[in-house]
Amino acid sequence: MTYRPQESVFGPPWLVRLPSALYLLVAVGVVALVGIGRASASGTWAFRYVVEEDVGRVMSIGTFAGVLTASALASVVRSGMRGVRIYADGVEARDVLSFILPKLKRYRWPQIERVILDSSRIGLDLWDGSRAYLPDVGDRDGLERALEHIALARAIPVRGGRLLPEEIESADDD
Repeated sequence: MTYRPQESVFGPPWLVRLPSALYLLVAVGVVALVGIGRASASGTWAFRYVVEEDVGRVMSIGTFAGVLTASALASVVRSGMRGVRIYADGVEARDVLSFILPKLKRYRWPQIERVILDSSRIGLDLWDGSRAYLPDVGDRDGLERALEHIALARAIPVRGGRLLPEEIESADDD
């Protein structure tokens, strides 16, 4: 019986998530402005802009706020689709190619010849002679530790590992 690791997920770094979070913040601000405008007294600028001047527009400001919020939520979900998932049968690299298209690559443990940890990006040497790079994650040290631990248990060579001999012995006891 071979070693089957527990599933773990490593999400994208916060720098990748920041633009969509700011977009969501702007959308919430627009929704708040619409709510304030509708609740304001009839003589205020917010009431005039949101309610009275809304008649001649192509799209009402309430519809615009709803579309903007839905778009911002979709952006947050899309930015969270990136990352690396380690599961019992291998490694899954998730990324977003263009506007919406997700890219999902699965590498099973028997396909992996070597784990590369000493470069700027974490790489996997595959059985067909190619090298696959995993997307950047927020917890790179945790991903390196998990991959190194699994590689040790499955007898996959590691280049650039950082496990100490004491950690290797405790990993064998698990």
